[in-house]
Amino acid sequence: MIDVRPSQQMRDLGVVQHGAGILTEPARAFDLPAERDEAERITDELFAAMERIGQVHPFAKGMGIAAPQIGIARAAAVVQPPGDAPAIILLNPRITTCSEEMDEQYEGCLSFFDVRGHVPRPLKITVETTALTGETVTTTCERGLARLIYHEIDHLDGLLYTARMRTGVDPIPVEEYRQTGRAWVYDGV
Repeated sequence: MIDVRPSQQMRDLGVVQHGAGILTEPARAFDLPAERDEAERITDELFAAMERIGQVHPFAKGMGIAAPQIGIARAAAVVQPPGDAPAIILLNPRITTCSEEMDEQYEGCLSFFDVRGHVPRPLKITVETTALTGETVTTTCERGLARLIYHEIDHLDGLLYTARMRTGVDPIPVEEYRQTGRAWVYDGV
């Protein structure tokens, strides 16, 4: 049996991999409600990608995926919190406030799943999104959910988690990460 690298497995599942220009470019916002059909179509594609990925990789602490990661340069992402919580759809999301209190946890990314990086993030954020009807929705998230959502919004801004890591800190191979006993696997962070 051939051992397939995690990044190759994600590529095979349709996830755009590190080095692709679409991952470093800001995604284009939706004009809602005028582009409602387009937003719904892309959201459906994100859910389908999450379903494919979830069949081969468990995400005990939740996961997310942003449209650029499936080759669509639009401001849409889906986050599945851990447990039975409903999925969160992010259209045109933007962080409006962040707590000063931070923590550092390991994050991973479906677009370079062979490594994990220790990333500082605020423990609490407030996010504005656009509903399909065009209305603005404001939500406050904390801890792991805040980390998940922030990670996906970074994707829509053309940033990878490595841009948030402290200077001089490098990602570690996934094999080494697994030996730490920590399990923050989102977007997997």
